[in-house]
Amino acid sequence: PSCPGFRRTAMAARDGADTGGMESEPSTDVSIQQDQGSCGTTSEGDSQYLITEQMENEDSLPQTSVSNGGESDISKEMVDLKVIWNKNKYDLRVPLDSTGASLKEKIHSLTGLTPAMQKVMYKGLLQEDKTLRELKVTNGAKIMVIGSTINDVLAVNTPKEVVQQEAKAEEPKKEPLCRQKQHRKVLDKGKPEDVMPSIRGVKERLPSVPLSGMYNKSSGKVRLTFKLEQDQLWIGTKERTEKIPMGSIKNVITEVIEGHEDYHMMAFQLGPTEASYYWVYWVPTQYVDAIKDTVLGKWQYF
Repeated sequence: PSCPGFRRTAMAARDGADTGGMESEPSTDVSIQQDQGSCGTTSEGDSQYLITEQMENEDSLPQTSVSNGGESDISKEMVDLKVIWNKNKYDLRVPLDSTGASLKEKIHSLTGLTPAMQKVMYKGLLQEDKTLRELKVTNGAKIMVIGSTINDVLAVNTPKEVVQQEAKAEEPKKEPLCRQKQHRKVLDKGKPEDVMPSIRGVKERLPSVPLSGMYNKSSGKVRLTFKLEQDQLWIGTKERTEKIPMGSIKNVITEVIEGHEDYHMMAFQLGPTEASYYWVYWVPTQYVDAIKDTVLGKWQYF
């Protein structure tokens, strides 16, 4: 059965629609509730009419956009970059509205290069306070990064002397000359009985007589005579005497004999290679510096 109150409400709603839709949604809802309350239950047809009318009124409401604050579509827009540093290439994806400072932090996570050590280039030096959008960074753009890590900086600033000392410490120590086989066969014969006496801790001028009683590489006896007036070194053996201009001697090499630190083994370099060394063994230590200075051109001892 139909309800009189419901019919009155429906008629009022239709009349409102006929007069230009002046009847608002809230007043229609209130009238329906009041009439339903006074009449009790409604029929199935009446309920269908109410639902249809309510849907028509909802369609007439204005639509509003929803904002998610910081998660807007603009902030979610991403850009793919190619970061190039130290001959290495990195792929990086960042928000287009992130700042240059934020980009530096991303580069730090990729390369280990701290932002303070970075010089980022994109159409000039990158401005940290501007967004990538403001800088007109496009998808696939190449970002050049210049800078050195802390370890690289420390390595460059390390004094050369320290580096050289460390490298020298790592080098294997050369075997002493007196331990090498070619010299051992002479030294193992022992100190000659007629060798000149030595004085440790003292430097003396060359004696006025030849230095004698020493061995050469063939274990033969040898004597050294320094002819200063002729600028010559005479190397005499039992067989012959070689007269060598001091100016032709390239170098003088000496080393202490282990176990006999008051004597040296000495070589005169007569040519460009080691094959030209003339070795003399059991040179008294007090004359070593005088011999080197005399042969190499230092005359302060005379």
